Amino acid sequence: MDYHPYLPIVFFLLFGLLFAFGSVFGGGLLGRAQYNRAKAEAYECGIQPTPQAHEGGRVPVKYYLTAMLFIVFDVEVLFLYPFAVAFDQVGLFSVLAMLLFLVVVSVPFVYEWSRGGLEWE
Repeated sequence: MDYHPYLPIVFFLLFGLLFAFGSVFGGGLLGRAQYNRAKAEAYECGIQPTPQAHEGGRVPVKYYLTAMLFIVFDVEVLFLYPFAVAFDQVGLFSVLAMLLFLVVVSVPFVYEWSRGGLEWE
């Protein structure tokens, strides 16, 4: 039996799309819609939402700094993991490029540290 080499990829792509759309629409069709007051309220990690944020007021900068730190470390791990796996196969240029990347990535970390984003009251 001879088939195209991309046929399994197409099959899994179609299966994944079918599963995703089937889960979303199936949950809406088969699930019961029970709305109550608790579901309509904002959920902030188990604490009561602050009136300022609920009324559209300003959000403290620490939330943005924490999000920025998460993104910085997420991107750092994303690029460091494949480099660490193939470290024994890379040359000096790759090591220097990764050191430059680490220096560039550490700039937002130092900025957040200097702004006090790592200190919580």
